[in-house]
Amino acid sequence: MAMAKDRRTGRWYREPWVWLLILFPSAAVIGGMITIYLAVTTSDGLVVDDYYKRGKAINRDLARDEAAVQYGLAATLALDLQENRVQLVLRSNSNIQPAELRLSVLHPTRPGHDQVVRLTPIAATVYRGGLARLPQGHWYLQLEADDWRLSGKMTVPVEGPVVLAPVQ
Repeated sequence: MAMAKDRRTGRWYREPWVWLLILFPSAAVIGGMITIYLAVTTSDGLVVDDYYKRGKAINRDLARDEAAVQYGLAATLALDLQENRVQLVLRSNSNIQPAELRLSVLHPTRPGHDQVVRLTPIAATVYRGGLARLPQGHWYLQLEADDWRLSGKMTVPVEGPVVLAPVQ
């Protein structure tokens, strides 16, 4: 008579295959919980809440660009990132010299880094203002007065002056 193998049944938690079968579903559940947490706690920086109002405002912005073209406006911007200072030279065909300019420094994806700088005149066509520290990367620039706007782009670290012109 053949001897029957003595099969001892071990405890389930000592079997490696059981842990392998538990590992993958558990990892998926934990990953799902982390994803839900991140979705709830972080901001969607690229999504605008009032997209309809922003769409309606495009026509007003286009009129501001056309006004800048009619005035023959252009500006040269010099940034001193060591002393956090901005200096701007405004050129115009019609001798426009606003009492104050607004320079918006906009990050393409992180609205928390955006800044609005008030520029005040220090000479006939030269304006100056203070600027907070800018992280490295690409930036959009908008120079605005009451009825016109100039636009431009720059990359930090800046190599030389930045030219702002009307969008055509």
